[in-house]
Amino acid sequence: MARARILVVAPSWVGDSILSEPLIALLRQPYEDAQVDVLAPPWCAPVYARMRGIRRIIEAPFSHGRFDLAARRALGTRLRSEGYARAIVLPNTWKSALVPWFAKIPLRTGYVGEGRWALLNDPRKLQKRVLPRLVNRYAALAAGPGKLTPAPPDPVLIPHVANRSAAVRALSLKTHRPVAVLCPGAEFGAAKRWPPNQFAELATLFLRDGFRVWLVGSPNDRLASTAVLQSMDESSRQVHDLCGRTDVGTAIDLLSLASLVVSNDSGLMHAAAAVGVPVVALFGSSSPQYTPPLSPLARIAKIDIECSPCFKRECPLGHFKCMRDLKPWMVYNFARAAMPFHLSSRPAVKPDQ
Repeated sequence: MARARILVVAPSWVGDSILSEPLIALLRQPYEDAQVDVLAPPWCAPVYARMRGIRRIIEAPFSHGRFDLAARRALGTRLRSEGYARAIVLPNTWKSALVPWFAKIPLRTGYVGEGRWALLNDPRKLQKRVLPRLVNRYAALAAGPGKLTPAPPDPVLIPHVANRSAAVRALSLKTHRPVAVLCPGAEFGAAKRWPPNQFAELATLFLRDGFRVWLVGSPNDRLASTAVLQSMDESSRQVHDLCGRTDVGTAIDLLSLASLVVSNDSGLMHAAAAVGVPVVALFGSSSPQYTPPLSPLARIAKIDIECSPCFKRECPLGHFKCMRDLKPWMVYNFARAAMPFHLSSRPAVKPDQ
């Protein structure tokens, strides 16, 4: 089939960006040389740089949370010469649909939100019960109006091998033993974060088993990683704290070296699943029904209590039971199930151990 250049307006969260990869895979399938461009915020651009089938990543020059009408008009005007046949707008905000409208892209697809009927000429009504998962909601936009919703593949990210090797050298990392990566942060809020002392107990169990332990996250996760290390004894010296020492692209590349990743519900959880390593995903205030890690190697660690999920940034009841009652021994046993080649011979940990 002939080329059909498409512009995808990306979401603003790293995890949501990863969940848009199956949409991009579906968009490129019908064409021998699909031309998919992505308009993304700068912090999500490295994620799209690790996806297949993207011709160009356009970094959105808009300040976070700002309307920036003049900048959106200027960018849309510049993009008119690209000859896009279609735009797919993933965020639900009114302002996110402005650039395709200013670019005069003939077909502009997105879910109805914030009264943007004038900006989208292919508006879709979201049926949440039919499409409970975010990845399916994104993928459904690949289909034409009234067409059947395609079943999306799992997200796939391709690590940059040269960048990964350079990072290993620059950070003095060793990989001749199995590596357990712990991701103690979560940008959305504290209610998504497993307590640091429980991450510390889990790290101690992995060190006991001969693993190297890395803490991976953004600069905003430094407080969380410091709290993990402060909750440990002398063994903390064996843990490599990489939080804030890499950009998001390099963090994704390093995750691909892990024998296991234990992560809060965050962008790095989705990244670990997408690079194909075993993942134990910690859920409390959020729901694995909506944004689960999409990989056959992923395990969900969650306890069932009445108030979970609440989708709040802070625990509204103050007890944080959804995370505090998810004990390190439980997560370790999930790790045993996720890593048959490394931990299957290890005995399960019991509550009194």
